[in-house]
Order: sequence, then structure tokens, then C-alpha cells
Amino acid sequence: MGMWSAAMVRRQMDLLDGMSPVLHQVQSRRLRQPSKRLLCWLAAAGMLVAQVCGFPAIAAPASLEDALTQQLQVNRQRYGIVGQAVSVVHNGKPLFGGVDGLACMDTKQPVTPEQIFPAFSLSKLFVSTLIMQLIEVGQIDPGQPARHYLPGLPQRWEHISVAQLLNHTSGLPEYFEPSQMSGTDKASTSFPATAQALFEVLAARPLLCVHGSETRYVNTNDVVLAQLLQAHDRKPCAQVASERIITRLHLSHTFLGRSTLPAHGVATAYLGKDGKLQQELQRALPDYALGHGDLYTRIDDLRTFLEAMRTGKLVGKATLQRLWQPQVLANGQQGWFASVREIGQDDAYPSVGHDGGARVRVRIVFDKTLDGDGDSIVYLTNGSARNVWSRVLVDRILASVSPRRFRSKSLCETLIAFALRASDEKDASGLAEALGTDVGFSGDALERAIKTTGYTILSNLGADAATRVFTLNAQMFAASRNALDSLAEAYDAAGDAARATQIRQTLKLRAANKTSRAAVRWARTARSQPQWTRGTCRVRAPAAPAWR
Repeated sequence: MGMWSAAMVRRQMDLLDGMSPVLHQVQSRRLRQPSKRLLCWLAAAGMLVAQVCGFPAIAAPASLEDALTQQLQVNRQRYGIVGQAVSVVHNGKPLFGGVDGLACMDTKQPVTPEQIFPAFSLSKLFVSTLIMQLIEVGQIDPGQPARHYLPGLPQRWEHISVAQLLNHTSGLPEYFEPSQMSGTDKASTSFPATAQALFEVLAARPLLCVHGSETRYVNTNDVVLAQLLQAHDRKPCAQVASERIITRLHLSHTFLGRSTLPAHGVATAYLGKDGKLQQELQRALPDYALGHGDLYTRIDDLRTFLEAMRTGKLVGKATLQRLWQPQVLANGQQGWFASVREIGQDDAYPSVGHDGGARVRVRIVFDKTLDGDGDSIVYLTNGSARNVWSRVLVDRILASVSPRRFRSKSLCETLIAFALRASDEKDASGLAEALGTDVGFSGDALERAIKTTGYTILSNLGADAATRVFTLNAQMFAASRNALDSLAEAYDAAGDAARATQIRQTLKLRAANKTSRAAVRWARTARSQPQWTRGTCRVRAPAAPAWR
């Protein structure tokens, strides 16, 4: 592969420096910026992927819109995405809206902006929003047991609170088996007919854990919340959602349940199996499942909903800030859901969001509070050959939007491009040097970031690509046991048991040598440390070290 021209690198760096005025305003207040050397690496990453993945090289982007359009193409080629639609909004101003790929492989119908996508579990965001509205006006107390509002719940659930349902810390068992979601006629008829009948079945099952002690993501929580909402409003959950969200926000292409869908305009859902695409069977879910699945919507509708959430139109910002806090578990650790949303940190920025069917994702990123800078991202796909994690796709968008704000996302994209290239020791050394001096992470943080990216690549692009990144990490942090452990795992996954064994033997020898050195130090200390007793100097041996 030839070297990149200076002009190509300059064009990429212009984009990374923020040619878009809106993007420049966002970036201008940040901490220490990456150096020109690292920016060259980031610039090169976009050029690399086209050549590595086997499709024609894409011209360097001249604007943010071009960069995001190219990122969609890269994602499609890299992960085998069938069709996709993306929206990015910053402080209420649309930065990007784009579609790519096919809505149906059989008909070759391209995705359009009006395309309706299966959004699966994003229906949970509707139910949790409606519950938060009731909390805000004092009609539901999140600290109260759910059984206070639904007396028909099993007796053994009597201490499980509404907040624990919202935060997925209830300990409730999952109400279905994976086989029941297969889409076959037999599977579709295997569910209890009503929610109350379902609760009676679940009453005999043990809890997964003590309520409030662990995060356990199960759909049963959302079934109970939907029933609570239904009991409060004395209307079906879908009707409440329609009146208070869908109609209010004029979401004209949003539907709960397959039976409400139009005859045309719905994207076909696909799954990857052994790297090949297959059409997903349609599942007939019971009505009580609408609180956690069977949502269909288009990109503009989800963007409108997400912006209504971010700006406090549906639930006040003060209420959101209070309810979007991680629950402290019984062991002192923090849970990772708040009011059904996944809560996290995108570099220096708090974020909330959710996945749907492992194919779609929404995320709100904000600066400390909802009154500061805020971005909302919607990423819809109808499936991919590699079953790529939806969060990986959103992370790639953040890296394109602002590499300086989202340094870890930019680093991840650089490492992915590196992992997909042909092996080149000089290239690896150059990247290691650039990362070690310019990326802006401390040593430990950089090691963790590279390792995290390695596992992301392992799950989404395979062991061979991941091995390159784990090898880079082991070379940069040669004294780290974690770095070598991860490399051994990657070799195991790649089927190279010999190298994995060799690395583990090296770790054992290193541990033995460390123990020997500790023994020598202890012996020297024992000979030299005095203790005065009755005027006489005697040698006192220190406490034996842990290795004994």
C-alpha cells in the first residue's frame, strides 16, 4: 500500500480540526488537543478502511456531512449491514441525517428517509417515559413497592420497588425462554394469554437475586411497568403511549405491534449466522409484551422523540437529572441502568440511551447537565452479517462528529483501521510511538482503552483482527499481566493454542522470578533490621511476605 499524500492528510486534518462552524464551537472549549502526529493517524484511518475491506478508496471528506456519509459506507462494508439510517442533532440543530443500503435484499429496495425500521426494545423508552411523567406529578412514588399499585403481583415480590423495576435491579426472573422467541407457530402459542396469568406462572419461580443487590436486565421488569401504567390510566398501554407520546409529538410513522403496521414501507429484519445474512422470522408477541418490544418507527420520529426527552418536553429536566442517576447496589457498586436507560460515560460526557434488538440504538450525550451542550444520536439498522453491537456503530458516529471531544472513540476507530490492515512491524511501531506520546491518556488509561477496543474487535470483527491490537498493547505495556492475558485469549480464539500456551508460560515464569526476587529482598531485610531489647541489639525478622 502506498503512502498517503500530504494533501490527503491535510484534508483529513481540516475535517478533524472542525471545518463545520457548529462543530468548531463545540470543540473550542476542550482540554489539551491531540498532536498533529496523532491527527495524521486518525486521518489515515479513514483512508485505510476502504483499501482493507476490499472496496474502492473513498475520497477524503470535505465536510462533516461527507465524513458521516463515508462512515455509513465504512460501517456497511466493515460489518455487512443491510440497511441503515442515522440522525445526529447538536443543541437542537440537525448536524446530519442520512440513509444507506437496502430495506429488503430480495427486492433490492433502497432505504429511504421514510423507511420504517423494527426498533424492538426501544418501546421500553416509551413506557419508562410515561412512568416518569407520573412520578413527576406525584402520582407514583418510585420508592413504593410495585405491589402497592398492582396488588395482583406475586406475594414474594412484595418488597420490589418501582425504582428497582426501572433500574433493572428487581431480581425478577425472565418470563420467556430464548426458544419462545424463535418465531415458530409453536413458540408463538407458548405464552400465557394474559399478564395476570403470566404473573401466576412466575410466582413459582425463584428470584434471580435479592432485589437491589445486582443489575439483571430482564423484560419482566417492563411487563410489570406496562401493567402498572395500564392500571393507573385504565387503558391499554399502547393507547396511553399513543395519546401521550406518539400523537402529541406527531410521530406519524411510529407503531406499537405488527398488527398496526402499514402494508408497505417496513424494512425487513435480518440476522447474521456464520457471517451470512438470513431473514429473521416474525414473532407474534402477546399484548403485554408491547411494553418491551414490537416497536416500529422511522428515523425522523425517533429523532423527534429523543429531542423531546433531551429538552424536557416530555419530562422536566430536573426530574430527568434526578431519575437518570445510577442506583447504588447493596454491595456499594453502581448499577448501569436508570429509568430503563443505559447510563454511561462517553469520555468526559454523561450519556443515556438504549439498544433495540442489538440492531438499533439511541443515545443522548450531554455536558454535565441537560442545560449544557447536548447531542442526540439515532442509529437504525435492519441487521448485519456480523451482528455488530449497536453501541459500536454509535461510537463510530461520535468519533466522526468530534474526535477531540470523544478521544476514546477516535482511538478505537484508529485501532480498528490498524487491525484490518496487512501486518507491518514498522507501521505498528509508528502507531505505538504516536499513541504513547500524543493521545492524551495516562499510561494505565491508554492500556485499558486499547484492551477494551481489542475485545470490541474480537466480538465484532474476529480473532485475527483483534490479535493485532492485543499484540500492540502487549508491546506497549510489556510489564502488564493484563495485556499478556488478553493476548493469550485472542490467540485461543484464533485457534493458535501454541502461542497462547507460550504466553501463559511466560507469565508463570515471570511470577516465579518475581517471587524469588521478593524472597531475596525479605532475607536481606531480615539480616539487616535491628531490634533493641534490654540494651542488646538483636536481629528481628520482619513479617513473612504474602508469597509464603
